[in-house]
Amino acid sequence: MSTTTIRLPEELKARIAAAAERTGSTAHNFILQAIAEKTELEERRADFHEEADRRYADIVATGKTIPWDTMRAYLEARAAGKKPARPKARKLGR
Repeated sequence: MSTTTIRLPEELKARIAAAAERTGSTAHNFILQAIAEKTELEERRADFHEEADRRYADIVATGKTIPWDTMRAYLEARAAGKKPARPKARKLGR
């Protein structure tokens, strides 16, 4: 484990101490958890964008997609516990 120094404004330091106390944690642990949560969020956001880019590249390469109204109906049926047939991708209309 390595050490990193950060300078916190006094107001933020007090807010962190109060929040840590409410959660039964130390300020140090609270800060570590906050950094870990923020890091995980950014990693998930990056993964989401990478997946979106891959899917868009696939649409561009194949010209196939599923219309939103079709996909929405499929997802709503799944959310309602039904087992609808998976929609098939088709060429984009011009």
